[in-house]
Amino acid sequence: MSSAMWESVIQTSGLHDIYEKVLKSERLSFEDGMRLYAAPNLNVLGYLANIVRERKNGNIAYWVRNQHVNYTNVCNKGCLFCSFYARPKDDPRAYVMTPEQAAAKVANYGNVPITEIHVVGGVNPKLPYSYYLELLQAIKAARPEAHIKAFTMVEIDQIVRCSKKSAEEVFADLKAAGLDALPGGGAEVMSDRVHEDLFHTKPNAERWLQLAGIAHRAGLKSNATLLYGHVEQTPEKVEHFIRLREAQDETQGFLTFIPLSWHPEKTALEHIAPPTGVEDLREIAVARLMLDNFPHIKSFWIMNTAPVTQCALWHGADDVDGTIMEYEIIRDPAHDRKQVLTSRQLVEMIIEAGRDPIERDPFYNTVSVGLETVMDVESALSNEFANADYNTENLDIMTRDITTAAQRMKDKMKDSLKVQ
Repeated sequence: MSSAMWESVIQTSGLHDIYEKVLKSERLSFEDGMRLYAAPNLNVLGYLANIVRERKNGNIAYWVRNQHVNYTNVCNKGCLFCSFYARPKDDPRAYVMTPEQAAAKVANYGNVPITEIHVVGGVNPKLPYSYYLELLQAIKAARPEAHIKAFTMVEIDQIVRCSKKSAEEVFADLKAAGLDALPGGGAEVMSDRVHEDLFHTKPNAERWLQLAGIAHRAGLKSNATLLYGHVEQTPEKVEHFIRLREAQDETQGFLTFIPLSWHPEKTALEHIAPPTGVEDLREIAVARLMLDNFPHIKSFWIMNTAPVTQCALWHGADDVDGTIMEYEIIRDPAHDRKQVLTSRQLVEMIIEAGRDPIERDPFYNTVSVGLETVMDVESALSNEFANADYNTENLDIMTRDITTAAQRMKDKMKDSLKVQ
């Protein structure tokens, strides 16, 4: 479509004043964010977001050779939206990896030149401070050339508590043990209402932002996320963007924003329909337009699907994440934990979408270009190792008659949630 035709469509959409702001690189307001969510024409949102996306990153789409390690699913937070966590007293799914087991998981994929190890888990109050340091040390010893991106701010809050040290001292210890960056999850939606209804035992938004600021000042970069598609409301999402944007103004420590598409399966809220692909693309586009000071926006292909992620590359996203190898926070009923795209599949997916693929490290340094070093071995390795030496009670939970801890929380849900 020609620029003149786009001008006409944008004028008709009622977003021409926002379009002018985008062209002038002016910051959008809270009211602008509300209008973006209400705008019926998704193509216009994609067009506006793509202006910002290409201004910041041209035609590049980033991907990474990464591996996820979920070191424990034991968690005391009781989030109603989560199917991952287990209670150790009454749940045979519960597990805790030893540092040696985590290192072995990493060593299993030694034939893949992985540059990022993504380490997150439940908040397990039984783990001592030394465990987290030993976990990082063991993983770093197994793959010294890879960067470790570990621990959400919710996990960091627990680590600080059990350390009996200041957050500043804890980050210094974690860096010395091998921590390179933080993944940035755990804030979910920065809303007191949603916090109280769905995850009231987690640190609130103020604490999450405080810890992120301390991490950034300690020299650790992080990402940030938004979990959408459950009980959040539009003003709460826009406020989430505003608070992240203000924090980024202060520290410049955020690398990437990742809208996370909520999956209801096996959660206490499984009666709520999941987000659609259209909603996923809208979240990507609005995030790109509102978060003007974030360098990158990621479409996490595991949550959004690969086809939606291809579309997202024209709706504001410039990153598709990576090979993953195995993943447990949400499950694919067909593949369970074995969720992987080979490096060849990722690059071909990006090329098919009309973008230029660049393999990155966690800090967006270029590792390879195009099809230079792609391979297919990731899929075979994931098939071999994803469930090896694993708690068999924690496998295939989407297709077996397994009741998760979150599902058992249904009877304790507030009346207001039961009717949503």
